Amino acid sequence: MGTGDRRVARPAVPQARATELRLLALAVFLTLSGYVCVGLAIEERVPGDLIRYAVGLSAAAGVGNAMTRRFAPYADPLILPIAAALSGLGLVLLHRLDISYAIRHHADPVEPDQLMWSAIGLAVCVAVPALLKDHRHLQRYMYVMIFGALVLLMAPAFFGEDTHGAKRWIRLGSLSFQPGEFVKIGIAVFFAGYLTQHKDALALSSRRVLGFHLPRGRQFGPIAAVWLLSLLVLIFERDLGTSLIFFGLFVMVLYAATERGSWVVTGLLMFAVGAAVVGSFERHVQARVFAWLHPMAFWDIPRPPEIKSDQSAQALFGFGSGGVLGTGLGNGHSDLIGFAGRSDFILTTIGEELGLAGLMAVLLLYALLVARGFRAALGARDAFGTLLATGLSGALALQVFVVAGGVTGLIPLTGKALPFLASGGSSQVATWVLVGLLLKISDAARRPAPEPAGGVDEQATQLIRS
Repeated sequence: MGTGDRRVARPAVPQARATELRLLALAVFLTLSGYVCVGLAIEERVPGDLIRYAVGLSAAAGVGNAMTRRFAPYADPLILPIAAALSGLGLVLLHRLDISYAIRHHADPVEPDQLMWSAIGLAVCVAVPALLKDHRHLQRYMYVMIFGALVLLMAPAFFGEDTHGAKRWIRLGSLSFQPGEFVKIGIAVFFAGYLTQHKDALALSSRRVLGFHLPRGRQFGPIAAVWLLSLLVLIFERDLGTSLIFFGLFVMVLYAATERGSWVVTGLLMFAVGAAVVGSFERHVQARVFAWLHPMAFWDIPRPPEIKSDQSAQALFGFGSGGVLGTGLGNGHSDLIGFAGRSDFILTTIGEELGLAGLMAVLLLYALLVARGFRAALGARDAFGTLLATGLSGALALQVFVVAGGVTGLIPLTGKALPFLASGGSSQVATWVLVGLLLKISDAARRPAPEPAGGVDEQATQLIRS
């Protein structure tokens, strides 16, 4: 065959999909092991639906791998298995809590609903690479997405229910959802698209003050608008967690786009000032701060009016009783925390029954998932993909931080749901959508560039002949 008849061979599907399948099998095995341990510890028998559970989880893992093999063959092989392992652990913990809540509080089980929402979330996750041919297409709809995100962000202030001091839920008949869980995705798309277009102006236009390059007035507008909007969320919805994630996401993507540390310093100072001002007159924020500083005040006589529950104290007791290796699945008392044990305080169940070792393992899984997202950002060949992966990974990291920090007493409680582990369909579906976008970006980043049809010498010869 002559040199003029060369063709570009399509690369074979990499071995990464085989690695992904093995890791998914490990995630399914760990989930089933935990399910069996809970049954043996609490009911002293192997769960009767173990076979059905195993078949369902295995089928879901197989479908997930088949879809990525077909539509995202070069995607990072760690992203989907880590998400599956965390989601499986959440199902095990909710099953364990359902048994105790039924005995102590006569509460209805939530694990079957969580299983349904996890299946829906996985289906949406693998549908993202199948339907989204190129992640750069999202940039065309960045203004549509920010409009939808702002509507969802402000809707709880007008139509939301006041649940435990914050307005973050909207109820439609028998269903309820948290719009804020989906807002971070739309905002990440808008920030990535906007900063892709204006990053040079934001990076180069500045003035030096006390050794820092501060943005000029016209370039300062975007960060001022986001700062004001985050304060409005904090004031009208009394949702400290969403406000922190929203503003932190913007500052993180802004730094990735401009590489200016002054933007980070300016953003942190603005958020600190805004939170201090709002906290000076917003009683709900004051109560959260007081409960953070005095977690044991629940048993004071007389009890301070700012203290509404003993959740923070019970969480600390749970972490302390768990020690290094924990009491074992099913042998703890995390159900004493109440309703929040299935939300952000589900982390206490891990700390008590799996110990410090189990808690660190879970946090490392989150850290590894975020790291693979940042790795996809570094490998992306376009600025929009880089900033979008950075924003999505940063949003996940911030949410885990505000939840884990609040439960362990590092920062005030925010009431946000712990991704994958906590009960809630909104959180499950939104987090799986985030994972699907990271799969798509990592697939584009790891996909080998097409080789030219002819060699360099042949191209030069053709140029000379022409």
